[in-house]
Amino acid sequence: MFAYIVRRLLLIIPTLVIILLVNFVIVQAAPGGPVEQAIAHLQGIGGGGVGGSSGEGISGGSRASRGLDPKLIADIEKQYGFDKPAPERLWLMLKSYAQLDFGNSFFRGKTVIDLILEKMPVTISLGLWATLITYLVSIPLGIRKAVRHGSSFDVWSSTAIVIGYAMPAFLFAMFLIVVFAGGTSLNWFPVRGLVSENFEELSTVGKIADYFWHLVLPVTSLVIGGFATLTILTKNSFLNEITRQYVVTARAKGLSERRVLYGHVFRNAMLLVISGIPQAFIAVFFAGSLLIEVIFSLDGLGRMSYEAAVSRDYPVVFGSLFIFTLFGLLIKLIGDLCYTLVDPRIDFAARNA
Repeated sequence: MFAYIVRRLLLIIPTLVIILLVNFVIVQAAPGGPVEQAIAHLQGIGGGGVGGSSGEGISGGSRASRGLDPKLIADIEKQYGFDKPAPERLWLMLKSYAQLDFGNSFFRGKTVIDLILEKMPVTISLGLWATLITYLVSIPLGIRKAVRHGSSFDVWSSTAIVIGYAMPAFLFAMFLIVVFAGGTSLNWFPVRGLVSENFEELSTVGKIADYFWHLVLPVTSLVIGGFATLTILTKNSFLNEITRQYVVTARAKGLSERRVLYGHVFRNAMLLVISGIPQAFIAVFFAGSLLIEVIFSLDGLGRMSYEAAVSRDYPVVFGSLFIFTLFGLLIKLIGDLCYTLVDPRIDFAARNA
């Protein structure tokens, strides 16, 4: 097992390098880099339509640089690091990342680490509670649907699950806002921020209540899609195991249905569910939260990464990409190790890869 963990940790290094390399090459071909946007800002025009590639110097006279002092343009390129050729910039970036130095944001006046730490509480709040609630509800519900397969409970709950799966999270969020946040006669929940403006003035109990009060709508919006998928996965896993011979044998020995389900079936059925934890966790943290953060005016990592990509804030783009990828790979490794907790018969040390 130890050798397997070491091997997986070592594989993270080339994986990170390849991902950064691919994205670096793509970014160099994207028009409207930070230099072009800075020049457009100096000329009083919008940066979105600025021509020229971000990987090339613009001292040669692009349309955006006309009428500006070449020395000023050279200073801008030096400020953003574009006075060096692309291979050298890539090498310097990888060298800095190896030392966990992700540089400073071009436009926010902070280090990338400080920005990520500043936005992390919002994303952790959304991802942690959404994932926790999803699993706490979906696994018992999936087991109950498997045990009562074909019953009226299974039929109407499946209908509700299909509707929830078909409804995008952002659309469900807007529905919740209309119904519970002032769109109708009900105005029960806030729709802006993670806490109230007077948060610091509240008591400890009041702060906790205010925090969860603000999380009700965004977390509910995130739960709806993953809840449906995980419930069906749990049900199908249990149905597949319930028909196996060892279950028939356990029942023939006189074991109670509860003992059969949770003493024998649960361990095997949960393997498929556990295998989906890393993907579900990462999706809720970094993919599904962007629109929710925008709708509920939450300043989290998803929103920060999107705004950095739009504004071509490359240190934030690559720094967050590096950290998110590293985090995702580690979560994937933890998910694999969870197999051994559920079923000790699994031995990763015997694998060749």
